[in-house]
Amino acid sequence: MNRVSFALPHLIGKEALYLNECLLSGQWGGDASFTKRCHAHLDSMYDASTLLCHSCTAALEMAAMLLRLQPGDEVIMPSFTFVSTANAVVLRGAVPVFVDIRSDTLNIDETLIEAAITPRTKAIFVVHYAGVGCEMEPILAIASRHGLAVVEDAAQAYRASWKGRALGTFGQLATLSFHQTKNIVSGEGGALIVNDLALVERAQIIREKGTNRSQFIRGEVAKYDWQDMGSSFLPSDLVAAVLLAQLEYAEELTRHRLSLWHAYDAIFRAASHNGLRLPEIPADATHNGHIYHVRFTNLERREEARLKLVAEGIGGVTHYVPLHSSPAGERYGRTGSSMAITDETADTLLRLPLHGGLTEADIARVASRVLEFAR
Repeated sequence: MNRVSFALPHLIGKEALYLNECLLSGQWGGDASFTKRCHAHLDSMYDASTLLCHSCTAALEMAAMLLRLQPGDEVIMPSFTFVSTANAVVLRGAVPVFVDIRSDTLNIDETLIEAAITPRTKAIFVVHYAGVGCEMEPILAIASRHGLAVVEDAAQAYRASWKGRALGTFGQLATLSFHQTKNIVSGEGGALIVNDLALVERAQIIREKGTNRSQFIRGEVAKYDWQDMGSSFLPSDLVAAVLLAQLEYAEELTRHRLSLWHAYDAIFRAASHNGLRLPEIPADATHNGHIYHVRFTNLERREEARLKLVAEGIGGVTHYVPLHSSPAGERYGRTGSSMAITDETADTLLRLPLHGGLTEADIARVASRVLEFAR
């Protein structure tokens, strides 16, 4: 029986053309022609200054540096997220404070944030899970009342929006991922979106190993030197060449991905009383079809179904081990609320195969097997 992979990069066709063009140019380092073209594309989309990075992890680390986090500072975030969200904070000596998620969107529960704030709190990191936007208005209001920065981890949210506004444009800073499991890919890769103009120049310096090389390249200074802390966060222009091909067709890629997501959803919703909890998308959210997940009634049922799918060559997988209960989370962070929904979600959620290479027959096969196991 044919294997159904969980995730595969979806090629558009120009990736090899652009990659070859970059190879022949001899300009393989960072911030060459293809990086500049990617920057122009993203700047226009977000109406902000964007900086390509070698990963979303790097972009998050840059964000933590830009906020000048210090040892003992606290940052509120969900526990149901990838380790990079917390690592960026921990690397600065600050403390991740984990709060629970909503049971519908699996995003940070905005009603729990204020109670977790202390005199040491400096920022709120929100994560737009599965490309579904957080409740940004109350979160921004809380941040304003307490003088806190907001950073959007929009790793999964490229071309998704909240109330018609692109995710990644609400906080002072936001991050994107172009990892090969995402909708728009470059193998590895990411970007930092700088919405606060006061942070743009320092962001460029941090990204360029703490130097003002960007100003030098633009002819604004006669030579560049060490200005601030920083590291090498630039991707190769070879990576940018692949990414540009994907960005140019991002609308079509997203539309196709959403059609696959809706194909799953139609099958599951037609099978009433199936014992599964399906994705819940708020009316104000326009998502990008990044993840189709189902939730079983308990861990045992989820694991039974997952193992049966694997045995049949179907790549159904779980998601995050909650950070608050991970060894490093217990060592470096603390909880700011009950984590009941986070724990339950981690035990019951199963992500189904979703990538541009799937066929309608693949989706029908996966969905029918999941429904059979759920019953």
